[in-house]
Amino acid sequence: MTRTLPIPTLLTRTLLTRTLYAEWTKLRTLPGSGWSFAGVVAVTVALSIAFTASVDAAHCPAPQGCHEDTTKLTLSGTWLGQAAVVVLAALVITNEHATRMIQTTLAATPRRAVVLFAKAVVVAGVVMAAAVLGVAGSLLTGRFFLEGNGFTAANGHPPLSLGSEPTLRAAFGTVLYLVLVGLLSLGAGALLRDTAGTITAVLTLFYIAPVAVQFVGDPHWRERLEKAAPSAGMAVQATRNLDRLPIGPWAGLGVLAAYAACALLAGGAAFIRRDP
Repeated sequence: MTRTLPIPTLLTRTLLTRTLYAEWTKLRTLPGSGWSFAGVVAVTVALSIAFTASVDAAHCPAPQGCHEDTTKLTLSGTWLGQAAVVVLAALVITNEHATRMIQTTLAATPRRAVVLFAKAVVVAGVVMAAAVLGVAGSLLTGRFFLEGNGFTAANGHPPLSLGSEPTLRAAFGTVLYLVLVGLLSLGAGALLRDTAGTITAVLTLFYIAPVAVQFVGDPHWRERLEKAAPSAGMAVQATRNLDRLPIGPWAGLGVLAAYAACALLAGGAAFIRRDP
């Protein structure tokens, strides 16, 4: 016996499918979106190459005495690649407010929650694709440069491989980290409705705030602030000396996820209640 879905459910699914396609089309044709996507990949890989090429086992007291976290070093390009993610995700919604295109969007899809959900899905999908390419490129190039600089199995440094659980966790966590940065930026954009303001606010959270925390005199409070900052999500890249981190890898990513959720909730509430 064939089960027929209720008409409201069918209409909701049709509306969501149409809205997802519309948001994907807008992102794909958004001026600069292609460059932002390429920037996430290129900047992540380029900075990772710069970091891995700058270390050499010959500079250590002994090759076996190098204590570099080679996986984290290889993925360190994420530190700058996230800026391109912020720009890409912010433009998805702030550009429509700037051009008043948001009025056309809401005329076609009056259910604002559906619009914001579709934007979030599209942003997450595009950022995930860019992040996968950036992480894969960083690991491949990082392995090449590290082995050339003496970080070999013979010196106690196994080659980077996703077959290693810590490396796999760091790589997978880095992809999730960039997706969460994108969602946080989208939520901030929905709340602020201004491209420059959104990008400045989010970049301040990830670049200025961590530096400012280091000037806190009390070590106890400095550690607490490091744990509470969205940049705590970067802890997911660490594979060595985890006991020395202010916060654990998955716990740090959870902090960033909480920031992203709060930004989306606040942005969603403003998007639904305010005039376009």
